[in-house]
Order: sequence, then C-alpha cells, then structure tokens
Amino acid sequence: MASSWDELTLAFSSMSMFPFFDIAHYLVSVMALKRQPGAVAVAWKNPVSSWFTAMLHCFGGGILSCVLLAEPPLRFLANNTNVLLASSIWYIIFFCPHDLVSQGYSFLPVQLLAAGMKEVTRTWKIVGGVTHANSYYKNGWIVMIAIGWARGAGGSIITNFEQLIKGGWRPQADEWLKMSYPAKVTLLGSIIFTFQHTEHLSISRHNLVFLYTVFLVVTKMIMMITETATVPFAPFEDTLRWILFGWQQQFSPYEKKSEIKSSFRGSGSSTSKSIAGTSDKVKKKHTKKTE
Repeated sequence: MASSWDELTLAFSSMSMFPFFDIAHYLVSVMALKRQPGAVAVAWKNPVSSWFTAMLHCFGGGILSCVLLAEPPLRFLANNTNVLLASSIWYIIFFCPHDLVSQGYSFLPVQLLAAGMKEVTRTWKIVGGVTHANSYYKNGWIVMIAIGWARGAGGSIITNFEQLIKGGWRPQADEWLKMSYPAKVTLLGSIIFTFQHTEHLSISRHNLVFLYTVFLVVTKMIMMITETATVPFAPFEDTLRWILFGWQQQFSPYEKKSEIKSSFRGSGSSTSKSIAGTSDKVKKKHTKKTE
C-alpha cells in the first residue's frame, strides 16, 4: 500500500504543466481580466494595452519574483512558446466570433475544471520559487518564503500596480491592505514548502506536493460550488488573532473608564473653581454695600 501511494505521489509531482495546465492558467487569468469593467472596450480600442495587461495577469508572479531577486523582469518573454500560447488565448477570448469562448466558459463544469487545473499550477510555482530562491540564498528561509509567495500569487500585486498607472487603482482592492484567499493560501504553502526544503518538516516533497494540491483544488471547488468567499481557515485566523492581539482589547475598557473618571474629575474641579469664584464676587459686592 505504501509503495503504491509513493508511486502515485511521485508520478503526480513529476507531471508536466505544459500545455494543458498552462492553458487552464492562462484561460482563468484572461477571463478574470475580461470580466473587469471596460476591459472589452480597451481591447477593441487599444489591443496592445489589453495584450500587455493580459501578460501581466498570466506571468505576474514570475515578473514579481524576478524583480525581488534583481533579475530581468522581462525574462518571461524569452519563453516564446508560453508567450505565444498566452497571446493566442487572449486573442480568442476577446476577439472570437459571437463570443463563443466566453459562452463555453460560462458553464460551471468548465469553470471548475479550469480553476482546479490552475490551482495545480500554483503548487508548482510555489515549489519553483522556493527552490530558485534557495539557489541564491542558501537556507535563507525568509527570502524563500517571499519568493515562493511572489511566484504563486504575485500576479494580483503586479496587476494592482498596472491599475495604479492607469488611474483605476482602488485601495479596498489592494492585496497589501486586504489579502485575498489565493494570497493567504499561497503564503501558507510557501511557508510549508520552505520548512520542508530546509528539513524542518519531516515529510517528503512529493507527498507534500500531492497533499497541498488536493487541499487547494478541493477548497477552490467547494468555494465555487457554494458561491461563497469564506476562507476555510478563517476560524484559525480569528483564534490566532485573539491569542496574539486580543489582550489589547481587554485593557481598552479599563482605559476608557479611567478617561471617563479623569474627565469627571476635571469637570468637577472646574465647576468647584467656578463656584468658588462666584462666591468671592458675591462677598466683595456685599462688603462694598456695607461700607
């Protein structure tokens, strides 16, 4: 039983992402771009700008990781096959007659299949980012976590920068201010794979790749079927937040009470001073009259 499990996980971890999984990743990324307001009009008026934005959606994680490691950010253009493949998907999505591609993508089974395959590529990107960062900084686990996170979920940050340049940036949609579920689960995966790579987690890589990918695919499909954006590990976040930062809320009522008491004392002293001042004035007037 153990040997069959190892064979399964080894075969899964050695699986190639090209071309089917890469196609699914490009399809989901470009469809997300098309759903943005005004994206279709921009594609018809300025195809070059639309194509460049689509490439940022497809290769944003690699671009961000190259920037963090001081590598050429346009290195993704050297892979002519992937760039042509992503460009072809962009073209048929925006300029297909009768919008057939978007209509076919509107079916839920197609969306589930494409989204699940995209989550598989996320695992490969995280592992590749952690390994690539380790080649520059041996056992530099903070750098490995950062690069794995950037490689797996950096596309949203790059596209936010692109929206900032165009003038369409919104603070409430910024990944740094409000992290989305993909950013959170990618950060978690980057930490786990970094600990495994530095031998602080006693599990083989192929087993971890398989288990983490199954978790990504299952949770993504459940969220899409139930049409909810609730993060599966939100209760753990709330518990950790209460443990680390909840003690501040315990002292806030006491601080408010002390402020109220001090304000009452201050108002009482001021009223007593005013009463004393008025009594002195009355006494002075009375002495003047008697004189």
